[in-house]
Amino acid sequence: MMEEEEFEFAEDLEAILHLTPEVQLAIEQVFPSQDPLDRADFNAVEYINTLFPTEQSLANIDDVVNKIRLKIRRLDDNIRTVVRGQTNVGQDGRQALEEAQIAIGQLFGKIKDIKDKAEKSEQMVKEITRDIKQLDHAKRHLTTSITTLNHLHMLAGGVDSLEAMTRKRQYGEVANLLQGVVNVLEHFHKYMGIPQIRQLSERVKAAQSELGTQILADFEEAFPAQGSKRTGGPSNVLRDACLVANVLDPRIKQEVIKKFIRQHLSEYLVLFQENQDVAWLDKIDRRYAWIKRQLVDYDEKYGRMFPEEWCMTERISVEFCHITRVELAKVMRTRAKEIEVKLLLFAIQRTTNFEGLLAKRFTGCTLTDVPGQKRPESPLESTNPFLEDEQGEDVGTEKDEDLAKPRKPKAPDNPFHGIVSKCFEAHLYVYIESQDKNLGELIDRFVSDFRAQGPPKAGTEEGGAVLPSCADLFVYYKKCMVQCSQLSTGEPMIALTTIFQKFLREYAWKILSGNLPKSSSNSVGLTISSLLKEKEGSEAAKFTVDELCLICSILSTAEYCLATTQQLEEKLKEKVDKILVERINLTGEMDTFSTVISNSIQLLVQDLDAACDPALTAMSKMPWQSVEHVGDQSPYVTSIIMHIKQNVPIIRDNLASTRKYFTQFCIKFTNSFIPKFINHLFRCKPISMVGAEQLLLDTHSLKTVLLDLPSIGSQVNRKAPASYTKIVVKGMTRAEMILKVVMAPHEPPVVFVDNYIKLLADGNPETFQKILDMKGLKRSEQSSMLELFRQRLPTPPSGADGGPSLSFSTPTPEQESSRIRKLEKLIKKRL
Repeated sequence: MMEEEEFEFAEDLEAILHLTPEVQLAIEQVFPSQDPLDRADFNAVEYINTLFPTEQSLANIDDVVNKIRLKIRRLDDNIRTVVRGQTNVGQDGRQALEEAQIAIGQLFGKIKDIKDKAEKSEQMVKEITRDIKQLDHAKRHLTTSITTLNHLHMLAGGVDSLEAMTRKRQYGEVANLLQGVVNVLEHFHKYMGIPQIRQLSERVKAAQSELGTQILADFEEAFPAQGSKRTGGPSNVLRDACLVANVLDPRIKQEVIKKFIRQHLSEYLVLFQENQDVAWLDKIDRRYAWIKRQLVDYDEKYGRMFPEEWCMTERISVEFCHITRVELAKVMRTRAKEIEVKLLLFAIQRTTNFEGLLAKRFTGCTLTDVPGQKRPESPLESTNPFLEDEQGEDVGTEKDEDLAKPRKPKAPDNPFHGIVSKCFEAHLYVYIESQDKNLGELIDRFVSDFRAQGPPKAGTEEGGAVLPSCADLFVYYKKCMVQCSQLSTGEPMIALTTIFQKFLREYAWKILSGNLPKSSSNSVGLTISSLLKEKEGSEAAKFTVDELCLICSILSTAEYCLATTQQLEEKLKEKVDKILVERINLTGEMDTFSTVISNSIQLLVQDLDAACDPALTAMSKMPWQSVEHVGDQSPYVTSIIMHIKQNVPIIRDNLASTRKYFTQFCIKFTNSFIPKFINHLFRCKPISMVGAEQLLLDTHSLKTVLLDLPSIGSQVNRKAPASYTKIVVKGMTRAEMILKVVMAPHEPPVVFVDNYIKLLADGNPETFQKILDMKGLKRSEQSSMLELFRQRLPTPPSGADGGPSLSFSTPTPEQESSRIRKLEKLIKKRL
């Protein structure tokens, strides 16, 4: 029972002393301690083990126990002191609380007294200042009344004076008085309910209306619509009337301007009527000369009559442009069959020059003031490199001396661009048809020149260079694009782009693809004869050196055309209206030039490939089983290296400007040659051990030559591209592995099969069959080997059809025999 009570007491004590983590954290912050006894997770066993880590340390157990007991006594003393100190805390707290409540009551009483006194003071101040506020309101109202009466007096007097001056046409005084009356009248908007004020307002409106009518009548009298201008020139009355019109309704000002400009340009409509000879395009200069004279005459006679802010000279010029655009459109619509390209370009050039002259003299601020007239959009700032040499070029004919003069490029922010020349856009089909015809003749001339001059010669500057006709074509394209963009940025640009596309394709077909050497040249007979005789000596390449230079030149030209066509597309998109940008697409033409490049590279590859075929055939016909010793490289290797050294330096030198396509040639040749070499390697059967070693030496020689192919025969030793090196190493390593498997003994069979799988990593039984044929094994031995091969072959992963695929596709025997039969038929046909 005692033990149970002690246990329950310990549990209660532990429950009492269990503190929450928040309380424990607060205690640690208030009373920080490093003593393990103060930790919340105190473990007595660990603490004892810390005090007595070894058995020898138990010798000091008495000292440790005494220290702990001393610490316990100190804790007891501290606890006792604290408990005794808290005995009177409750009584002291209650006394302090009572004192605080008494102090709060006293403070509340004092605050109430202060509030009562403040309310009494406020009431006293209100009584003192009541009379002062009444005086302030009276003063404000009196001031407002006096000011209003003064304004009323000014308004009444001003209205009377305004009416009197209006009757006397004293516009100089009216201009100053009217603005003041209008300003004073604005102060009486809130008093319009008063009959007298409303009457004055109506009198002002009547005076304004009468002034407007009088001014219009005066201008009508001074500048009759069908009569002649006053001989005495403009009067001061009309000048003052313009000042009054500035104050009146803007409609009056617009009417005055309209009447004056209509009268000023009436002579123009008569002189350049549709049925007059001077109205046609060939005399368009006379129109612009006439308006220049009129502007000079206006400055001399009427420059001081109209206010400067009216911009009358600009307004006259803008109205002249609108009339000219309409009249020219009518004339060209009536005589559309008489429009020729030279005449059209002449008129457009003169018109754009005039628009540029307007932009230099005027700001274009009146363009938005003309009713129904939108300000022409400023053309986009040109970043076209095609314009580099166009600043001095002409948009007209070469025979006309005036048209041959250099003309500065149109300013990118010309607000008058198109204000007259817009009328020519409907007739630009004449220009487009002319460019179609000119480009067709240009392409025909290129074809005839190429036939007359012949292909570029090897060893000359022309060899491998871009054809001159290509540059001529794009120079002409530049000129056409600049001309058309100055004429219009709408549908005509789309039509011109279509013509560009047409003749880019024709150039690619007639000049580039049409002049590529054909594979059926005279040298083919030599190659086939060599193939029939199975010689490995110095057979001539299929193409001559000049033909190789021609192919490289066509390739370089196609590369130049591809890059320039892409630039042309970008610049056409910059020139054309934004809504038409999506219709500019030269992707098809760029693909055409890419096809020419690909065909040119393929021809070079086929040529070198065909030159190496006799040597490979000779390799497969050699008696490799009877080779007795390993010597230098075989004659067929020397023949292949000779053909490579003959062709590759020529191709590299002629493709110096297009290095990336020379790299493509090397890669394509390697991708073609290595599989063909491996295929002929499989035909070398049977092979002795010494023969396999000789073939391995030959393979290593070819590998070395192929790795050095990009820089072979060059004085500059440049490292081959990593992508090319990877292809050569991978392909030729496979050929070496094939020969190493052939050299390996086939006994025991398990070791031979495992070695084959390890070296070649090819799960195709046909390849293994070819290896066995090369070793010269009998059919019975091959059957057992094939069965063992199928058993030892690792299980392919899911989704795979077989073993690892080769980097190069090797033709099957059936495909090879079919190719041989076709070749035999071709030989018989030619013989």
